[in-house]
Amino acid sequence: MRHQLGQGLSELDIDLSDVQQQLLIQYLELLSRWNKTYNLTAIRDDSSMVTKHLLDSLAVLPHLQGQRFIDVGTGAGLPGIPLAIASPDRHFSLLDSNGKKTRFLVHAANELALDNVEVVKSRVADFVPKIAYDAVLSRAFASLDDMINGCRHMLTSSGEFLAMKGQYPDEELTQLDTGLMQVSVVDLQVPGLSEYRCLLRIRPQKDLEQA
Repeated sequence: MRHQLGQGLSELDIDLSDVQQQLLIQYLELLSRWNKTYNLTAIRDDSSMVTKHLLDSLAVLPHLQGQRFIDVGTGAGLPGIPLAIASPDRHFSLLDSNGKKTRFLVHAANELALDNVEVVKSRVADFVPKIAYDAVLSRAFASLDDMINGCRHMLTSSGEFLAMKGQYPDEELTQLDTGLMQVSVVDLQVPGLSEYRCLLRIRPQKDLEQA
């Protein structure tokens, strides 16, 4: 796993220390252990977990702007935990309403000593942050329209939505009022993954005017 991770990071042009790489592997080991009891992820073999969990999550790292991020519908902590390990100077809130998943997240954050991670057990609609975020992250969490309408109150005035998708969201994009927001699509190349991945960056237009 360590060799595969190192090779993938090189292809992504991401430079992480030996300690950070070891933390990423420890996270997968914790996930694999808990998965036997709590069924947190359908992906179970080591190689696929490195590709589809770690490298897939880290592919968005170069596109992060700001210091405070919230990963909504984080599940087992993806992409939030890998990104938090890779960016220890940034803050990541991990939000999920599922108790068994948030228990795992609390355990993982403690075991890995991730001081920049906050776990929030809540429904998206019920969570009102004390401090707004620079970006709302999601990985196959909800439709773009639902994400924007449900999470807009979490953003700073110049914040943006970062939605990771496994296919080009043509239909979802047609449902957005692009006159009120700036939308761009970034194709992601995940090492070892033949399936399509992209990142949608969505920034409300009125926020652009205020910035």
